[in-house]
Amino acid sequence: MFRRTIFTSALALVAACPALAEQNFNRIASFATVDNMAAGEDRDRTTSAEIMAVTEDGMTLIYSDSPLGAIGLIDITDPRAPKPLGNVAMDGEPTTTVVKGQRAFVGVNTSASFTQPSGVLRTVDLTTKAVTASCDLGGQPDSVALSPAGDMIAVAIENERDEEVNDGALPQMPAGFVVRLPLVDGAVDCAAKQVIDLTGLADIAPEDPEPEFLAFNEAGELAVTLQENNHIVVIGADGAIKTDFSAGTVDIDGIDTEKDGKLDFSGSLTGVAREPDSLVWLDNERFAVANEGDWKGGSRGFTVFAQDGTVVFDSGNSFERAVAAIGHYPEGRSGKKGVEPEGLATATYDGQRLLFVASERGSVVGVYDATDPAAPKLLQMLPSGIGPEGLTTIASRNLFATANETDLGEDGAARAHVMLYERSDAPAAYPTLTSEGSDPLIGWGALSGLTLDPAKPDTLFAISDNAYSAAPAIFTIDTSVSPARISARTPVTRDGKPAEKLDLEGIAADGEGGFWLASEGNPEKDVPNAVLRVDATGAITQEIALPDALAAQSTRFGLEGVTVVDGKLWLAVQREWKDDPKGQVKLLQLDPATQTWAGVRYPLDKAPENGWVGVSEIAARDGYLYLLERDNQIGQKAALKAVTRVNMAELKPAPLDGTLPVVAKETVRDLIPDLKQQGGYVQDKVEGMAITQDGTIWTITDNDGVDDASGETLLWSFRPDLS
Repeated sequence: MFRRTIFTSALALVAACPALAEQNFNRIASFATVDNMAAGEDRDRTTSAEIMAVTEDGMTLIYSDSPLGAIGLIDITDPRAPKPLGNVAMDGEPTTTVVKGQRAFVGVNTSASFTQPSGVLRTVDLTTKAVTASCDLGGQPDSVALSPAGDMIAVAIENERDEEVNDGALPQMPAGFVVRLPLVDGAVDCAAKQVIDLTGLADIAPEDPEPEFLAFNEAGELAVTLQENNHIVVIGADGAIKTDFSAGTVDIDGIDTEKDGKLDFSGSLTGVAREPDSLVWLDNERFAVANEGDWKGGSRGFTVFAQDGTVVFDSGNSFERAVAAIGHYPEGRSGKKGVEPEGLATATYDGQRLLFVASERGSVVGVYDATDPAAPKLLQMLPSGIGPEGLTTIASRNLFATANETDLGEDGAARAHVMLYERSDAPAAYPTLTSEGSDPLIGWGALSGLTLDPAKPDTLFAISDNAYSAAPAIFTIDTSVSPARISARTPVTRDGKPAEKLDLEGIAADGEGGFWLASEGNPEKDVPNAVLRVDATGAITQEIALPDALAAQSTRFGLEGVTVVDGKLWLAVQREWKDDPKGQVKLLQLDPATQTWAGVRYPLDKAPENGWVGVSEIAARDGYLYLLERDNQIGQKAALKAVTRVNMAELKPAPLDGTLPVVAKETVRDLIPDLKQQGGYVQDKVEGMAITQDGTIWTITDNDGVDDASGETLLWSFRPDLS
């Protein structure tokens, strides 16, 4: 059905040939946690994948599923085809699992309330999947760690605060502590439990320490983060406190600090508490912490500390800006903690020490060369599911995995997933689009329409929709490099100010250096559909409204694309309007010179149960109108993402006050196989398309501005075989 498909990063292969030894991670598979449910169970229930571990042979992943009160097991013997091994009930809320031999040790929260915390460490036989022992922990567990020697388990007993009490301020008793439990012949020696008191150490609420995360180094020492207390404690191998210090504060500039519907990385913050979450040792003397923030802080990056509290390295604004450059910045979190780095992992792959840093809100993972802990170097950014929480390294198999906790099943959207990546000498497939190197940094996302530069076949233009309503813009994309690069952002303005009440969904070059834009209306919010003409600077020079009779029939699913044919515009309406028969949508023709309208009806494929089908884009070439037709389903439920076409020789547009003819269509390409090429779940919003003179079709997905979405933008091209 096609001659070639190119995800833009693959274009780097030729350029990379002299350096094929360079190693990259690429996602190879994803596993939806609902697939671990038994036959007959309600798959619409909320499920999750939070903290994750791997068996010693690297063949089985174990993740905590808090909503189901279970741990889930995945067979990754073939990492490209992970298989469900089912869930094991924990009679409580599982937090973290560690593995020794054929036993998994699971921290389980059994608390009756915040003021009556309790928890146990359960032992699970991985062969029989039976709980064989439980050890009372004396409080609510969070992180669990296993010593490198395999002879000790440590548990952070957080006894977390109630965020609804006193605005979440500390202290809120009872205090947290750390528990150490010896392992004897592979079994937990509960009677030998050691409780390590952490009170009196932190400057913030010293009477109420809330240990969040802990990890052993090779010497058997424990480093513990007290996130809400903004403090770090190092416990010696003998169980005595060795050092403790404040995690400190930072000043950050070059970041977005306002939730205002635009991406503006010129803001700054001063005196921000790091409030670290996860922690990993890089050697016996230095460790990294992810500064997620929780109460008052969150410095949007990560820090490497020495045991005495000396800051060895701080990422400053660099991690957040790297997330923004690939379109994953969560603008809605700007007024809080930005990208919220939460998860960390480290391992040595082929002699190279790597550090993995997960952005919970950006749904992306940074891979750093941490061979020199004082100067980590960013190597890659990996796409993930929504809300990466747990990171698992499997260096013996050149694998890496993420557990993504967010489940939006009730909204018919993305489910929680585990994703797998393999390290090899293949070129990095992601990102497919970046603004890296732009100065000032160009923030972008929610790209909803494409058009070609008539004078430069390697240049595309894209527009952003109302995810950034305060700053609509046109983006210039250079596809001659890999990944494709956003080289310019042109604001769309009205009377010199950012244009308001626009939801830009379609763009077409007007042949005179400017563009025609289609803005989707929403009568429920008093936002009209409109056709706009802008000049090369983005200034609106002409606005054409729908005729009153047509506007009266509109719904919130309005204009989705625009293209130019012989001086006239063709516009695609996404879904049926009030006067359309079910399963038919309008394609509108507008003569901008006379402002006369005509139209036809386009037949949609059958809509899925509890879903809909619509048209997302329109383009023209060689006597055909090409359209993007899709359902609104995501992941396993996605059934229709396609390029179709209509022969313009057979188009007989009629006046809108009469009967509109129904056109015939043919499918040019099923896009679902393309959307699976990156190893993730099928994205729902294929929204942009442009066609070059040689027939190459460029397509792009809308990442929804990283709002309840993974943030992935897939830009790719193909040549359909139309013989």
